[in-house]
Amino acid sequence: MLETITCRHIAYAALIAASALVCHKRLAALMMYAWTHDSSSQILLIPFVTLYLIWLARKRIFAVTSLSIVPGITAILSGGIVFWIASAESLHLQGNEALCLSALSFVLIWMGGFLLCYGSAALRAGAFPLLFLLLMIPFPDPVLNWIIHQLQQGSTDITYLIFRTLGVPAHCEGFLISVPGVTIEVAKECSSIRSSMALLITCLLAAHLYLRTWWKAFVFVLLSLPLSIIKNGIRIATLTLLSVYVNPDFLRGDLHRDGGFVFFFLALLMLWPVFIYLEKSDRPSTISPSAIRTPSEVLERG
Repeated sequence: MLETITCRHIAYAALIAASALVCHKRLAALMMYAWTHDSSSQILLIPFVTLYLIWLARKRIFAVTSLSIVPGITAILSGGIVFWIASAESLHLQGNEALCLSALSFVLIWMGGFLLCYGSAALRAGAFPLLFLLLMIPFPDPVLNWIIHQLQQGSTDITYLIFRTLGVPAHCEGFLISVPGVTIEVAKECSSIRSSMALLITCLLAAHLYLRTWWKAFVFVLLSLPLSIIKNGIRIATLTLLSVYVNPDFLRGDLHRDGGFVFFFLALLMLWPVFIYLEKSDRPSTISPSAIRTPSEVLERG
C-alpha cells in the first residue's frame, strides 16, 4: 500500500513538472504579473498553501486511492484546450485575459492530474485545497477595475462617516475628501486591494480549518468583505487626522506606505470575537450519553 501511494505521488509530481516545463513561459509571465501587481500578489503563495493543506489532511485525502483514467485525462485535455485558446494570437485577447486563461489551464491540468493519479474519492476529500488553486487566477481587468472601484467608493464613504462622527468638518465630492488643512483623494492605490485579498484568504483558511458548519464558515468569510472596506476607511481617516493635527508627513511617511499590515491586524482583531463565537458554537457536545438521565430516572432519584 505504501509503495503504491508513493508511486502515485511520484507520478503526480512528474506530471506537475512536465506541465510546468511545457508551459514555462506562461508560468513565468504569471509569476511576474503576481510580483508586479498588488491585486495578484497572493498567486505566489497559493501553490505552497495548497501543498500544505493537502499534507495536513493527507491521511484523510489519500485513505482511498485509485486510477481514474478517463475523467482525469479529460480534465487534463480540457486544460490543454484552454491553454491553446490563451496562446492563440488570432483571438486578439484584450488586457490580461490571456494570462487569466493560462492560469485557469494550469489549475485544470493539475486537478485533472490529481484525479488521474488518485481517483474521485481522493478528489472529493481534497476538494478545498484543490479549489483553493483557483485563487491563482488573476481577476480579468474589467472585473478587477470594478472591484477596485467598489473598494474606493466604500472606503471614501467610511472615511467621510468617521470624520462626521468625530465632528471633523469634511466635504466629500467623488473620491475627494476635504478637511481643514488638506484634501485627500482615495485613489486606486488607496483601495487596499492587496490587504483585502489577504484578509479574504485568511478568513477562508480559518473557516476551513476550524469551522464545521458550512453556513457559519460562509458567514465568517462573507464578513471579511465589508470589514476590508471598514479597516481601509479607518486607515485613511487615521492618516489624514495625524497629518492635520500631528505632522503633515504622515501622508507621505512609512505608515502610509508600509503600514497596511497594522490595519490588517486591526481587522483580524475585529473578526476575532466573531470567530471565537462561531468556533465554540461549532464544537461537539462533551456530555456523554451515560450522563444524560431520562425524566423517569430523575423522578426515581428524587
